[in-house]
Amino acid sequence: MQAAPVRATAIPSFTTALRAVESLLMSGGQRTARRNAWTSVLEDRRRAKDRIETQRVLDRTVTTRL
Repeated sequence: MQAAPVRATAIPSFTTALRAVESLLMSGGQRTARRNAWTSVLEDRRRAKDRIETQRVLDRTVTTRL
């Protein structure tokens, strides 16, 4: 008589379980979150561009006064 084969099923880690729950709960808002993130990236780029331009103007102003 043979024993029935034992199948070991891995218990998901806490992180895996949390990610699964998160994907179920937040799937609807993912598009909005991505849009908000992209808007933030564009705004950061705009501010960086403005800072660089301001620094160039200030450098020219200081150079012409010396």
